Amino acid sequence: MKALLEYMARNLVDNPEAVQIRERVGRYTVTYELTVAPDETGKVIGRSGRVAKSIRDLMSVAAARQNKRVHVDIE
Repeated sequence: MKALLEYMARNLVDNPEAVQIRERVGRYTVTYELTVAPDETGKVIGRSGRVAKSIRDLMSVAAARQNKRVHVDIE
């Protein structure tokens, strides 16, 4: 799942080297903290949060296949 999030984030921004993902694993949940360059946060969030919602939806589907729940925090 981390690779999926990294793939999506790196293709959305102009500076893919600045993408960092931290993973915290719980018993049934996985939390990903996505950090991008400060001037490119808007590209990952999107207008009215549409891109962020789509990213979270895709990650939820990937997590459901592994019987887990996922949270994506964008910083």
